[in-house]
Amino acid sequence: MSAVLARLQPLGRALMLPIAVLPVAGLLLRLGQPDLLDLTFIAAAGNAIFGHLGLLFGIGVAIGLARENHGAAGLAGAVAYLVATEGAKALLAVPPGLGAGLGSDVRAALTSAWRDGQIARLSVPAGIVSGLIAGQLYNRYADIRMPDYLAFFGGRRFVPIAAGLAGLGVALVFGMGFPLLSAGVDMLSRRAVEAGPAGLFAYGALNRLLIVTGLHHILNNIAWFILGDFGGATGDLKRFFAGDPAAGAFMSGFFPVMMFGLPAACLAMYRAAHASQRRAVGGMLLSLGATSFLTGVTEPIEFSFMFLAPALYALHAILTGLSMALMDALGVRLGFGFSAGLFDYLLSFGLATRPLMLLPVGAAYALVYYAAFSWCIRRFDLKTPGRDPADDVSATIDADSDADMALPVAARFAAALGGPGNLSAIDACTTRLRLRVADQALVDEAALRRLGARGVFRPGGDALQVVIGPTADRLAGEIRQIAAETAPAEMPDAPLDARTVPVPLPAGLRSAIDAHALAAWLRPLTTADITARDTRLVLECAGPVDDLLARPEAMAELHRLGIRGATMAGGSLHLIVGPGAGDLAARLAPMIRG
Repeated sequence: MSAVLARLQPLGRALMLPIAVLPVAGLLLRLGQPDLLDLTFIAAAGNAIFGHLGLLFGIGVAIGLARENHGAAGLAGAVAYLVATEGAKALLAVPPGLGAGLGSDVRAALTSAWRDGQIARLSVPAGIVSGLIAGQLYNRYADIRMPDYLAFFGGRRFVPIAAGLAGLGVALVFGMGFPLLSAGVDMLSRRAVEAGPAGLFAYGALNRLLIVTGLHHILNNIAWFILGDFGGATGDLKRFFAGDPAAGAFMSGFFPVMMFGLPAACLAMYRAAHASQRRAVGGMLLSLGATSFLTGVTEPIEFSFMFLAPALYALHAILTGLSMALMDALGVRLGFGFSAGLFDYLLSFGLATRPLMLLPVGAAYALVYYAAFSWCIRRFDLKTPGRDPADDVSATIDADSDADMALPVAARFAAALGGPGNLSAIDACTTRLRLRVADQALVDEAALRRLGARGVFRPGGDALQVVIGPTADRLAGEIRQIAAETAPAEMPDAPLDARTVPVPLPAGLRSAIDAHALAAWLRPLTTADITARDTRLVLECAGPVDDLLARPEAMAELHRLGIRGATMAGGSLHLIVGPGAGDLAARLAPMIRG
C-alpha cells in the first residue's frame, strides 16, 4: 500500500501546477461578461485557457514530475499531447450521415469540427497521460548519451523526440478506443448524478480524508474536469464557467466549511489557549483563519489538529460531506477557479444559483464548528496551539540564538530538516513541502514547528511532508537553492569508508570558525599534527571516530563551529572548511599539541 501511495503522491503534486492557472482564467472570463465589463476580448482570453486545459495539463504535469521541474519536460509534454490528440482525431470513425448532401468543403469543415469536439471531451485525461509519460521520460533519459554523429540530439533534446514517439501510442489508444473511453466517461457521469446526495457526501468526506496523502487532487480532477458535458465543456468546474446551470454540485459544499467552519475552529482554538499564550498564538490563528476565509486554503488549519485529534478530523470530514449534500438539496450552485474562498465567491456570484443561501448555511456551520472544537479541546485536553507549555511560542523564540534568528528562514528550515545533505528531493505543492530525506532521525520536528510548520507527515520510507501554507513553493525553491550552493564541491582523494558521514552546511549557517573552540573539540581525538589539503583539514585520529560522526549531536556541534562537512577516509578525519584551510591548520596545530 505504501508503495502505491509513494507512486501516486507525485502525481497529486504535479496536478497542482496546471490548476494554478485557473484563477486567472476564471477572472478574465467573468470580467469580460456583459454583466461586468462587457469586453469580449477579455472573456475570450479567459475562455482560451479553459479551452486548452488539456495542453496545460500535459505541460504542467510533465514539469511537476520532472527532476528539478525542468522546462524541457514541459516541452516534451506539449509534444506528446499534440501528437496524441491530433493523431487520435485522424483515427476517429466519423458518423456516415455527417454532412450528407453538402459540398465537400462544408462536409470537411463539419468533420473537422466533430472530431475536435469529440477529442475535447477527453482532452484533460489525454493531457495528464501525456504529462506522465513526458515526466518519466525526462527523469530517465535527460542525461542520455548519443553517438558523436547524433550528439546534438542527446541529453534533454532527446526527451521531446521520445515523447513524440510515445504520443503515437497514446493516439492509438484514444483514437481506436474512443468509443469505449467515451462510454466510460458517460457512465461515470451518470453514476455521479444518480448517486445524488449520498455520492456528494462521499466525495466531500473523501476529499478531506485524502488530504493527508495528497491524493485528493486526483479525486478533484475527476469531478472538476471530466464528469458531465455541456456544449463541449466537461467537468463540474469547466461547465460552471461555461454557463451550465446544473454545474457546481462538486464545489458548492466547500464554501460553508472553508469560509465559515474552519475560521470558527481557529477562534475556538484561540479561546481555548492558555491566557499566557493567547497573544503568541493569536496572530498565527488569525492568519490561518483569514487565509481559509479569503482564499479557501485550509491545510495549515487541518494539519494543526489532524494527528492531534483524529476523531475531530473525522468529524470535520463528515461535516464537509454533509455540506456538499445540504447545498445540493437547497439548490445552491457555486463555483470557483481556485478554491472556496471569499474571492472566488464574489467572482462567481453572477453565475451562481441562490448564492445568498451561503450566508445562513455558513453561519450555522460556524456555530457547529466552534461548539464542536471548543467542547472537544476542553473535554479531551487536546494540545492545540497555545495549550502545551512545551510549545510556548515566546519561550521557543527566546531559546533560539541571536545568530540563528539572523539567518534566512530557508536556511533554518534546511537545518531543521537535517541539513541540505539530508535532502535527496525537494518539491512542494500548494501548502506543503514534499521531501525525500536520507535519514528521518535527523529531522527536528520541534524546530520545524517553531519555524511555523503546521504539521509534519511521514508517508513511509524516505518520504516527508511538511505543511507550511501558501508560501510552500517559494520556500522549497529557496531550500533547493541552498542545497545546490552547498553541495560538497570536493571530497577526499582517498577511498571513503563505508560509514562516511558528509555534513554539508547551508550558506546561511556558515560562520567564522572559532579556532580555540574547534581545537578543544578536536584535542581528545588526535595527538598528531593537523594538516591541510586544499579546502580540508586532515587529522590522524587516535582511535576510531565513526561512531562519533554518526551521532546527530556531534554533527550539530560541527555545524555550530562552522565546519562545512566531515568524513572519515583512509583512517583520517577530513573536515571541510573551505578556503583558508592552510591558515586555520597552522593556527590549530599548536593549540592541539598544547
